[in-house]
Amino acid sequence: MPIPRISDAAGSDAVRRALATVADRDTEATAVRYLLQLLAQEVPGNSVEVRVPPFGAIQCIEGPGHTRGTPPNVVEMSALTWLAIATGGEEWATVLAQGRISASGSRADLSQNLPIEWERSDGGQ
Repeated sequence: MPIPRISDAAGSDAVRRALATVADRDTEATAVRYLLQLLAQEVPGNSVEVRVPPFGAIQCIEGPGHTRGTPPNVVEMSALTWLAIATGGEEWATVLAQGRISASGSRADLSQNLPIEWERSDGGQ
């Protein structure tokens, strides 16, 4: 069963609220999941797994995939770090150098795909 899609209106609203204040857990979760959803749409594939525990994980970027166990290309970070780099508040290279991102594998560099264009409107769908 597929994961329900977060509408652009609800996702954009959650991202705005998460960036503006210390968000409640539900708002932060929706913002993180929405930005992961957009990344998966923009660069579909299954060669890199992006993990933002405890809120979500996606697979993205074309290339050799995997079928069992831990994928060879994994990116993992906190929710606050993901919100910062996905929205352009911080740069991938800076956050990676600070050790706030764990990235393993030859394809585990998301810098070409960030920031994500997240301010969209779909009429509330």
